[in-house]
Amino acid sequence: MHELTERLLALRDDKNADFQHRILPTLNRESILGARTPDIRKLAREYRGTPDAAAFMAQLPHRYFDENNLHGALIETLRDFDACVAALDAFLPHVDNWATCDLMSPKILGRHKEKLLPNIRRWMDSPHVYTCRFGLEALMRWYLDEDFDPQYLQWAAEVPDAEYYLHMMVAWFFATALAKQYDAALPYLTERKLSAKTHNKAVQKALESYRITPEQKEFLRTLKVKEDK
Repeated sequence: MHELTERLLALRDDKNADFQHRILPTLNRESILGARTPDIRKLAREYRGTPDAAAFMAQLPHRYFDENNLHGALIETLRDFDACVAALDAFLPHVDNWATCDLMSPKILGRHKEKLLPNIRRWMDSPHVYTCRFGLEALMRWYLDEDFDPQYLQWAAEVPDAEYYLHMMVAWFFATALAKQYDAALPYLTERKLSAKTHNKAVQKALESYRITPEQKEFLRTLKVKEDK
């Protein structure tokens, strides 16, 4: 057993593991140790750049959810863009839940947006749910502000949303786009360019946002559509 796995086992918290299992129904309870995210990030900082970290990251697939979270946290500590992308390419196919996927937000990616964009497009085209979700979330995080281009809305709209965790991510993307690029994003709702379930979820999430004005929310409420049973 790797030293880092032993460190995670020492952080086992069964009460937290029970809670995590309730919000991560795709995972087996036995795979969840319940180590808390701040402790996992602290462990990643402790081992950052060490041979032990490299050896741990080479041991894929992992057994525990917590190992995957630690792997993601170690990727966040990488300071070289190309090394980070390579590590993500190796790891993303093994990600099997939304929490591990959403945990990862390596700052080095946002510092190289021109180089990052083709990788985002590539990840979003992946048939693997969480690779696609990661790409879409990166697009939402770094390209809806000063680097925004209206074509990114079309990229998001083209993501197949039959799978629940992609449907939710597309809705989250459009709710955020409404908050940041309202005029550009609105036609995707008024012209019904999204599936009914994603359309309505995007409206719901937008209505919950403090960044959208009361007047905008009043109009968005009129856009809800009937969903097929």
